[in-house]
Amino acid sequence: MTRHAWKSPFALKSTIAAVFAVSLLSSTAAFADTVTDATVAFLMPDQASTRYEQHDYPGFVAEMKKLCPGCKVIYQNADADAARQQQQFNSVISQGAKAIVLDPVDSTAAASLVKLAQSQGVKVIAYDRPIPTAPADFYVSFNNEGIGKAIADSLVEHLKALKVDPAGGGLLQINGSPTDAAAGLIKKGIHEGLDNSGYPILAEFDTPEWAPPKAQQWASGQITRFGAKILGVVAANDGTGGGAIAAFKAAGVDPVPPVTGNDATIAALQLIIAGDQYNTISKPSEIVAAAAANVAVKLLSGETPKAEMTLYDTPSQLFTPAVVTQENLKAEIIDKKINTAAELCVDRYAEGCKKLGITN
Repeated sequence: MTRHAWKSPFALKSTIAAVFAVSLLSSTAAFADTVTDATVAFLMPDQASTRYEQHDYPGFVAEMKKLCPGCKVIYQNADADAARQQQQFNSVISQGAKAIVLDPVDSTAAASLVKLAQSQGVKVIAYDRPIPTAPADFYVSFNNEGIGKAIADSLVEHLKALKVDPAGGGLLQINGSPTDAAAGLIKKGIHEGLDNSGYPILAEFDTPEWAPPKAQQWASGQITRFGAKILGVVAANDGTGGGAIAAFKAAGVDPVPPVTGNDATIAALQLIIAGDQYNTISKPSEIVAAAAANVAVKLLSGETPKAEMTLYDTPSQLFTPAVVTQENLKAEIIDKKINTAAELCVDRYAEGCKKLGITN
């Protein structure tokens, strides 16, 4: 298995969207009118994160309309239920889907879905989360292992800058779902950042279904157990990070130790503005969704999409997103028009926005 080499610094180039758009235009020009009407399914894993409805699906549909105006897109969300996702998968095949973009609830169980589709000539694009035990036709995602290392490195650098003595305690590590292969890659990256950092891991938790309440419940127990020895929390996404922050708040801990995140949800960005969350990962999902649409149309046209690497025996394309803290939130989020000041700087967050130079 060939893995994507991790390179520092971890930063999203401001031109990535423009470059990607140009590459789409050039790469699809030769086959744009070879597919005029096909059914494509877009199957997402859960509703715990708002990104799928707010960013991934709209981004995918918008790009499909450009590349294949006559194509039909079927969208389904399994709401963290692997059995439901299997039913949805079977359903879209029966509805004539010739390509399926699949973000699996259970990466292992999804192997049987890939084999079923391919036996019927249906193309499968693994999306966001890889499917390790059955090669899909293509895999499109952000660099999950790199994301884990980046958020951990960022937190460690922050603690060292503050001269926080590791002898005084350690860190909590809150991972994603144990059935999600992408969560496993993020977990591996976190360990790459923490294991030789000098800051010990006090305790570690794999969060079932990425559910914030389960992360909060676990964090509450660790706060009771370790108290002031908790110097920070490396959480694999904004939902689990938000759960940890809620646990500290409920326990009356003020200030909250630095907590990481991933996904740049509005709630997380507001927590960063307020000083309750230290970092997140800005990964405009529309970029990956557009790439998945491009791959789907190419596969339906009988062409071979260009791969940057091979991951789990699957040709793959991985994108590198950006770490966001208070220091660069304005530049990465507001200036790049990912979110507006009007969306973020409401109610109790207005004062924090002013301090960061963010104004309506």
